[in-house]
Amino acid sequence: MTHSLKARTVKTLAATAVLVAATLSPLTASARTIEKACMASDRAANNVALCGCIQQVADMTLTNSDQRQAAKFFEDPQKAQDIRQSDKESHEAFWLRYKEFGNVAAEYCG
Repeated sequence: MTHSLKARTVKTLAATAVLVAATLSPLTASARTIEKACMASDRAANNVALCGCIQQVADMTLTNSDQRQAAKFFEDPQKAQDIRQSDKESHEAFWLRYKEFGNVAAEYCG
């Protein structure tokens, strides 16, 4: 299997997994926290589709509490560094979940 075929396969599998999870998981009351923060940031350039996609992945991979924490990173990226470098066990656990969210979002929304 070539590298590009592997990359497409991984991307397709990630997208399928997110869509299946979205279909099978119970709907939650979402404040669309990540999407709102994304839309307000300079980096997203008000890309509605991208921010909506990132929110979909957040809904599948992060708790509401995690989403509130992650949304703060759009406004103040230093907070992400503080959490990442923290020795606090809860921060380390959050960072692992956040990294997984980022990986899935990159595959699914990229």
